[in-house]
Amino acid sequence: MEESHLLSAGEDQLFQPKLTLNIRGKLLLLDEPWVMGIINATPDSFYAPSRIGSNQKEFLRKATEMVEAGAKILDIGGYSSRPGALEISDREELKRVIPVIDSIKDAFPEVLLSIDTFRSTVAQDCVERGVDIVNDVSGGGLDPDMIPTVGKLQVPYICMHMRGDPETMASYTHYENLENDILSYFNQKLTECRKSGIKDVIINPGLGLSKTLNKN
Repeated sequence: MEESHLLSAGEDQLFQPKLTLNIRGKLLLLDEPWVMGIINATPDSFYAPSRIGSNQKEFLRKATEMVEAGAKILDIGGYSSRPGALEISDREELKRVIPVIDSIKDAFPEVLLSIDTFRSTVAQDCVERGVDIVNDVSGGGLDPDMIPTVGKLQVPYICMHMRGDPETMASYTHYENLENDILSYFNQKLTECRKSGIKDVIINPGLGLSKTLNKN
């Protein structure tokens, strides 16, 4: 899992670091690093061995391996975010991830699940089926309804930095000042999250997304 930082809205400061995560009313302590396992219900994710498609035995086997290895969160994605990935419909995305969510929730009810999506409709359907966290590679940039929807759902939000979309992001790698651009981006996004009522935000600088190897 890429290094990320959890931030929370405060009264006197815009955002300040915190060591807890509120999952459906249960306060979890972040006093040590957590491991997130990645389960790609896709035929075209950038890391070929991670692709499981619709094979139920395979994604349950992978989930079991990850949980036994210490993963506290399993991140499920049905839309590849690799550079040049082709668009699919939200219906197809849900068709890929819902069986994975249902099976893993039945097998490992204590494990936290996150949905890797930039679509608010997919996020809402998955949270209603028991997903605990929304992981958005676009930080709300590809769906203006995403941040308000997560605010209404009252789940933690992983906000990633990316420019363009999965199909075009490789052409958006020029920055006048990478660090300042990313800081400005997250300042804006965290303000949007606070105004929408999101309590817990994990920021992710988006290694490999809209960035060259040197910029990573």
